[in-house]
Amino acid sequence: MSATFASKADMTAKKVSFTRLSDNAYAYTAEGDPNSGVIIGDDCCMVIDTTATPVMAQDLIARIREVTDKPIKYVMLTHYHAVRVLGASAYFKEGAQAVIASQGTYDLIKERGAADMKSEIERFPRLFQAVESIPGLTWPEITFDREMTLYLGKLEVKLMHLGWGHTRGDAIAWIPSQKICFSGDLVEYSAGVYTGDAQLEEWPATLNVLRALDAQKLVPGRGPALESPADVAKGIDYTRKWVTDLYNTAKAGVAAGKTLKQVLEDTRKIMDPVFGHVFIYEHCLPFDVSRAYDEASGIKNPRVWTAERDMEMWKSLQA
Repeated sequence: MSATFASKADMTAKKVSFTRLSDNAYAYTAEGDPNSGVIIGDDCCMVIDTTATPVMAQDLIARIREVTDKPIKYVMLTHYHAVRVLGASAYFKEGAQAVIASQGTYDLIKERGAADMKSEIERFPRLFQAVESIPGLTWPEITFDREMTLYLGKLEVKLMHLGWGHTRGDAIAWIPSQKICFSGDLVEYSAGVYTGDAQLEEWPATLNVLRALDAQKLVPGRGPALESPADVAKGIDYTRKWVTDLYNTAKAGVAAGKTLKQVLEDTRKIMDPVFGHVFIYEHCLPFDVSRAYDEASGIKNPRVWTAERDMEMWKSLQA
């Protein structure tokens, strides 16, 4: 491991793709960077996840304006992480009237949003370009417990909290008529799966609920848009394998009385051959193993990541 976070050295710009999934749905992806989604209705649009800063959001807005001039009425947050939510203010200049998230996400912002913001800004300098443009935490104006339905004109969009996984507040956006899903970080593909705030025990069951929707296309939290049922299944299977291999290795290590560093070494033996080549693998793994070790040790509610805790964990795992 390097002397500092792998993400701090990741300063190479990623190739952005703006992929049309239907007349109404687009995926904004960038080689393992956080994805966003766009839903275009009859009279307005919705953006799912906002990018990390208002300045960084301008690229997504420009791509939306290449395909529609309809106002961006809604901003939906799939979860609370700073790289997903802190660009939200840019959309209010484009007609946004409300930020929507699950009640679980609102509660997590209240509980740990400020600490997460500081932690992520220090770990991801490239993603937080123009960090000075962020006006503060992004707070949802509208929340829901399990499900809510919006109509963008006649186009029905469901926002649903399917269960715990990447966080306690994860939500998806779903277009029932087209079976298109925007999963947030509940599903990742060809990229690291960050689990530092995860509920690892429950995540596979939540993936089962998502699988039962029978999505024909899916925009994962990271990685390319999945444009066929077969690819959707691959994305779900990929995420499940990451989560279960990680957690099972941690449970075995804790049961054997191993240290965090020893469990990291065991996890590498299992996961490096399968996942070691994907985007942000090294960014995620130390945080993932730390959370898995905690949960296997009985710490059900993820400990808050602070900039100080980040450094403490990183130093403890140095070779």
